Amino acid sequence: MLLVITGGTKGIGKATIERFASQGFDIATCSRNEKDLQNLKKNVEKKYKVKVHTRVADLSSKTDCRVFVDFVRDLDEVISVLINNTGTFIPGSICDEEEGNLETMIDTNLYSAYYITRGLIGEMLEVKAGHVFNICSIASITSYANGGSYAISKHAMHGFSKCLREEMKPHGIRVTSILPGATLTASWEGVDLPPERFIQSSDVAEIIWSNYSLSPHAVVEEVVIRPQLGDI
Repeated sequence: MLLVITGGTKGIGKATIERFASQGFDIATCSRNEKDLQNLKKNVEKKYKVKVHTRVADLSSKTDCRVFVDFVRDLDEVISVLINNTGTFIPGSICDEEEGNLETMIDTNLYSAYYITRGLIGEMLEVKAGHVFNICSIASITSYANGGSYAISKHAMHGFSKCLREEMKPHGIRVTSILPGATLTASWEGVDLPPERFIQSSDVAEIIWSNYSLSPHAVVEEVVIRPQLGDI
């Protein structure tokens, strides 16, 4: 069993790797930071006795997306789960955010998922099984001030996920959109708010695991997760 997850060294990605590794899954993941990948590999392999395959890649680059796809294919393992998790957040409003924000976030938050999915979905189609999770956002369905290009990219990611769900219906491949609200990850570092105002990454990981654990005859198409006290 192989879990492929992009952006696996922090936050939701790291928590999800821990959850699946605890159930015996081997892992394939990527990040821009080689040291973080090395630490992840060492710690997870030691704790859970599974294989963790890592590759340095910047998935805002189409070339690096292809490199990661080739890396996963070369493992020659059946992909049970693909999680498109890589993302970036730059606050700002459409009218006055920095030039290039939209391109950066579309490249990272949308195109990476598109290229990785196109590159790996054939492995699932061959065996007519598998589960794709796309990490969207509350910003995929709720517009808010200072969301700017981030909200645009996450609306697009949600649309991508819903289209993929329709296409995969007859092939036995499940597709789930995960829409978390404010989650305590590196994106919120430096914000003066108590931890209880945030979702924990482990909660999102548990939601992903529980959805994967359903029988192959059922799929949760999307999950909205908010902090108990509401959106920030």
